[in-house]
Amino acid sequence: MPARLRGISLVVTLLLAACMPPLERFPVSREAQPFDAANARLAGTAPPVAATVTFERLVNARSEPQNWLTYYGAYDAQRYSPLDEIDRGNVAQLRPAWIFQSGLIGLVADPSDYAFEAAPLVVDGVLYTTGPDGHVWALDARTGGMLWHYRHAIPLDVPLCCGNVNRGAAIAQGKVFVVTPNGYLVALDAATGKPVWTQVFADVRAGESASLAPLVVKDMVLTGSSGGEYGVRGHIDAFDIATGERRWRRYNVPKPGEPGSESWSGDSWQRGGGTAWITGSYDPELDLVYWGTGNPGPVFDGSVREGANLFTNSIIAFRPDDGKLVWYFQMTPHGMWDYDGVNENILFEQGGRRLLAHFDKNGHLYVLDRTNGALVLATPFARADWGEVDPRTGHVTVRRVPTPGGTEICPGPAGAKEWPHAAYSPRTGLLYVPVVEQCGTFKTADTDFGESLPYWGGDVEIVKERQWGHVKAFDPLSGREVWSWRGEHPMLGSLLATAGDLVFAGEPTGAFSAFDAHTGEKLWSFQTGSGIHSSPVAYSIDGKQYVAVHSGWGGWIKGFAPELYGAPRGDALVVFALP
Repeated sequence: MPARLRGISLVVTLLLAACMPPLERFPVSREAQPFDAANARLAGTAPPVAATVTFERLVNARSEPQNWLTYYGAYDAQRYSPLDEIDRGNVAQLRPAWIFQSGLIGLVADPSDYAFEAAPLVVDGVLYTTGPDGHVWALDARTGGMLWHYRHAIPLDVPLCCGNVNRGAAIAQGKVFVVTPNGYLVALDAATGKPVWTQVFADVRAGESASLAPLVVKDMVLTGSSGGEYGVRGHIDAFDIATGERRWRRYNVPKPGEPGSESWSGDSWQRGGGTAWITGSYDPELDLVYWGTGNPGPVFDGSVREGANLFTNSIIAFRPDDGKLVWYFQMTPHGMWDYDGVNENILFEQGGRRLLAHFDKNGHLYVLDRTNGALVLATPFARADWGEVDPRTGHVTVRRVPTPGGTEICPGPAGAKEWPHAAYSPRTGLLYVPVVEQCGTFKTADTDFGESLPYWGGDVEIVKERQWGHVKAFDPLSGREVWSWRGEHPMLGSLLATAGDLVFAGEPTGAFSAFDAHTGEKLWSFQTGSGIHSSPVAYSIDGKQYVAVHSGWGGWIKGFAPELYGAPRGDALVVFALP
């Protein structure tokens, strides 16, 4: 086009633009507001029911079946509800009672990996729950009406492994305690949702984060760090409930001179992992806290950290007053497979013994004497060709390890059971577990450590055509598999056992189902609209039983169900009851 014509065209374009009305600009959020202003706008009040939640009530939580006072329902981590209005005979009539839609708005840290993974708490008709990206809600447990909402500001550049998630809260003395992805422990007034105190306990600059539900013990609130994939040194912290003052910190990887330090070569302990990103359990009579610890770092390359790498991939029992170790049991010494030992430790009694059951990511069920950590039995509950575990001593014989060219190993990176929790029913005497049947191709690679950068020492790819899931029931004394139900995809939601002889389970497809606790027969199912990667709970109001579950697919999908990466995302809390 000649220069003169180009000039005329430009003039015409400018004149037309001048005659047109100005276009409204739509930013991500119409009006920029600080979170404090948003929290104030959404302020409300809840009945002061949490003011009377004392340590004594938490110890006796099982005697309040109408409530769900702690993350697992009680200190024993059984995920068992004594409620029995909903049973095998009428569960087919179960219907949604109400649905709460949280609706994340605005910029979200790590938006591709957020998920709804919480276990709600219920105290005398008030339900408290959490979501990703620093959200906390108080709801009317009868209707789902929102009483108050709090959101903590999360920087968009926080390194998060693996996902922008939160698994729940703790309640005591009129406060709601929650951790945030950027490493804060926040105490909220349970009646108003306003912060009472905040404490930083995880260093985001180093790659630490936080996602677990805190644990209240006595006059302290305990929490643990995440981020073992970033070359951090995992720890558990205790804070004063009233003031937020730190009482103690215990590092799960010992420094030189401490017991267990001989299991680390050179200075590898400084980047040793061992994070504690799933909530512990507690025996008030023995006064022992039981907590699982995560993988060593780097994840797949064990050559730079010779030795057993204590106390990673372990169950540790410690005193709550000072965090001092009483005993430990290591499931996967010198881990090279990302088989974190963080999964729940279920406390129960059978045969006159105080026992602890732990379904580990390495594919084995461990039953221990919880008074001293002695092994009672170890048995596989899924495919596990990485090694053999002696059923009576726990001694490991390694069979398959990651290599530079890649080695196919079972289970895969999510383990035979990812973090979602198993359950135990005192009525049936059985353990129930959500199973991930999956293998992966594990590779090693040189990885230089860099603060706040992933410290993998290799990689893993899932063998997609060889994965599915189960809900299984086991006899904890013999290790015998009693029944098994097979699903199309890995099972990635926690289980809930009830006195109605039911086991509730959520699937990645969005189906929420009830199984016969004795036989495994599926008795009822409801499509929630998004995959379930959370922990259902049960409660009652005026004798009417409810079952609540978060529906909101997401998290580290690449590691546990990559075939569902494009599945619908959701943000609902769905609550069921009989008509």
